[in-house]
Amino acid sequence: MATEPPLAILQSRVLRILLAISLLVLQTVALAQVHAVSLKEATAHDLQLAFGQNKLTSRQLTKFYLNRIRRLNPLLRGVIEVNPDALCQADRADREREAKPYGSLSALHGIPILLKDNIATKDKMNTTAGSFALLGSVVPRDAGVVARLRRAGAVLLGKASMSEWAHYRFSGNNSGWCARSGQGKNPYNLSATTCGSSSGSAISVAANMGAVSLGTETDGSILCPSSFNSLVGIKPTLGLTSRGGVVPITPRQDTVGPMCRTVADAVNVLDVIVGFDPYDAKATREASKYIPREGYKQFLKADGLKGKRLGIVKAFFDFYSGTRVTKAFESHFNTLRKQGAVLVDRLELANINEIYSYSSERVAISAEFKLALNTYLQDLVVSPVRSLADVIAFNNKHKHVEKIDEYGQDSFIAAQATNGIGKTVKSAWRNMTRLSQDGFEKLMRQNKLDALVTPENIVSTVLAIGGFPGINVPAGYDEDGVPFGICFGGLRGSEPTLIEIAYGFEQATKIRRPPTFLR
Repeated sequence: MATEPPLAILQSRVLRILLAISLLVLQTVALAQVHAVSLKEATAHDLQLAFGQNKLTSRQLTKFYLNRIRRLNPLLRGVIEVNPDALCQADRADREREAKPYGSLSALHGIPILLKDNIATKDKMNTTAGSFALLGSVVPRDAGVVARLRRAGAVLLGKASMSEWAHYRFSGNNSGWCARSGQGKNPYNLSATTCGSSSGSAISVAANMGAVSLGTETDGSILCPSSFNSLVGIKPTLGLTSRGGVVPITPRQDTVGPMCRTVADAVNVLDVIVGFDPYDAKATREASKYIPREGYKQFLKADGLKGKRLGIVKAFFDFYSGTRVTKAFESHFNTLRKQGAVLVDRLELANINEIYSYSSERVAISAEFKLALNTYLQDLVVSPVRSLADVIAFNNKHKHVEKIDEYGQDSFIAAQATNGIGKTVKSAWRNMTRLSQDGFEKLMRQNKLDALVTPENIVSTVLAIGGFPGINVPAGYDEDGVPFGICFGGLRGSEPTLIEIAYGFEQATKIRRPPTFLR
C-alpha cells in the first residue's frame, strides 16, 4: 500500500487548516453583515434594501427568525410549528433574486411570514386550528391567501399558535390557549392577556420571531391581539381576501388579514393577499370591485390625515373613563387635529346596546359554524374527524389534552344542536342587517365621516356584523406596560382611506416599541 511522504502530509494538513480558517472568516464576515443590518424591528422595506445591497440573504434572515423562535418560543408559545422547508424556500428566493433585476420582485419576496394555524398549507406543516383533533389531517390545497404568498416569493416560516378553534370551542376568557402549544404569553407583560384568537400571530411578530404574519377575524380576532401586542392589524372588508382553505367559523363574518409591526408592512401584505379566488368565489368576486388598480401602497401618505372627518362615539370612550387610555386619547385627538383631521365628537350610535347583547350574532354563528365546519372537514383528503360531532367526540375522548373539564366545549355543543338555517337564523340575519344600516352606516353617511375612531378593539362587533374594515395602530402602554391601540373603522371598501389615516397617525406618533421581557 502506497504512503504519502512526510512533506506531502504536512502540506495537506496546512491546506486543510487554511481552508478551515478561510471558511471561518467568511462565516464571520457574513454574520457581521447580518448584524450590520438591524433585524429586530426591521420592516419589509429595510429587508429588501439589505437584500439589494447584498448585506443580507433570505437564508440568513430566515435563520435569524428560526433562532429567535428556538430561543423565545418555549416561553412565549407564539409558534405552533416551524416549516421544515423554510430554508429551502429562502435559498430559492436568493437564487431568484440573483437572476432578476433589483426592484422587479414582490415586496414580500424572500420575507419570512407566519400563518395562523387555521390557514391551510399543502406542505409538510399541519393545519389544525390549534387542536389535536386535526393533527395529521391533509388539506386538498393551499388556502387562497397562501397560494398568493407563494407566488409572491414569501418564505412560509411556520404556523402561529391561536386560541383553539378561533376561540369558538369554549365561551370563557381563555385567549391564547390551544391544546397543541399551551398558553401563549404577551411579550410585553407575561401575566397580561394576549387577546385572540390570532394570539400567536401577534405574539410572534411583536417579539420579532417573524417579519410579518397573517391572522383571521370573525369578531375582534385580528384587531384585539394587535391592540394588546402593539401591532398594526388590518381587518379587511368581507371578501377582500379569500377564506378558501381557512378553518371556518362563519362565511358571513370570517376574514383574513395582516398583523405586522408597521402600517407599511401590513399594506405590503394586503397587496399580495387580496383578490378573487374560485374557492371563495361569491365573496371575493363581490369585493374585487373595491381593490384599487395600483394596489394599496399608493395610500401610504404621511399627510394622510389632512381633511379627514373622524367620528368619536361617546359611549366607546365612556367605557375607559378615568384610565390611562382616556388620557392618552386626549393627546391623540390633539395630534389628529394638528395633522389636519376634523373630529366630529360626542356621536351616538343607534341600537348600540342591542348590538353588544350579541344575541343575533350568536344565533347566526352557531348554525353557520356547524354547516361550514362540516363542509371543510369533509373536503379534507385525510382527517381523523369528518364532522363537528366527530370533533366533540374526539375532545371527550381526549379530555386531558383538550382540557375539557377546565375549558369545556359549550359553543360546540350548542352549534351541534342546531338544524340548518331556519326562521330563527334568517331573522337574526335580517336583524344584523338592520342594526348595521340604522347604526354604523347611517352614522357614517349622515356625518360624512371617513372613519370612526375608537380605543382598542371595542368597535369590532359593529364592524363584524356588517363586514366592514378596520385598522388597529399602536396607541400607547398602560401602567403595567401592556399595549393598547387606536382603531379606525370605515364602510365597506374604505381601505384606501383607512390606510391614509392609519399611516398618517403612525408617522405623527411612532408609538410602537419592542417588548423588553421585563415581566
